Amino acid sequence: MNGTDHKSIRFLLADDHSLIRQGLIFVLEDLGVEHEVVHASNLQRTLECISSQSIDIAIIDAHFPDGNSLAMIPEIRKLQPEIRILIFTGIEEEIHALKFINAGANGFLSKLNEEEEIKQAVSKMITHGEYISPKTQALLMSSLKNPSLISPFLSLTEREFQIAEMYAEGLGNLEIANRLDVKQNTVSTLKKRIFDKLKIDNLVELIELYKNHY
Repeated sequence: MNGTDHKSIRFLLADDHSLIRQGLIFVLEDLGVEHEVVHASNLQRTLECISSQSIDIAIIDAHFPDGNSLAMIPEIRKLQPEIRILIFTGIEEEIHALKFINAGANGFLSKLNEEEEIKQAVSKMITHGEYISPKTQALLMSSLKNPSLISPFLSLTEREFQIAEMYAEGLGNLEIANRLDVKQNTVSTLKKRIFDKLKIDNLVELIELYKNHY
């Protein structure tokens, strides 16, 4: 982002809470950078803004009433390859940061941080085009040794993942067995293995986990 310092930087603030967007405006004013702000309160509006005008830095919430922004990151990248994306969210960094970085975000910032940390993160996005907190840096280092930190589903075999996907789509043991042409007790055995690997106890947790990652 070097070089944007001397011209007005266009920010997209995408959050369904106007108070959060207003708080970010105060942060930008405190930083004293010349800027313009575009607002979006849902995913659809976020995409509309990015497809209709040039944005330098997009600060986007992870979840909106109309969906999860994780799936939208590659779409944003197609529309504007040079855009810098900071995910600014209330969800836990330890659990979610890596999947957003892996999807193409340039930074991940928790709303639970102190104001000073938020200012520092936005400042880093302006000067360096990315913000990786010490916590996320540590997670990235760990993920090199253990890829399942990015997505727990990476620990599954191809067949286990196929079955996990079918459960997430709402299919039962019998339907899965018929579709894969295997015995029902084979599916039950694999289901137990999937639950053990993902450290979950039931199908509700599996569906929630799948929704979080895909």
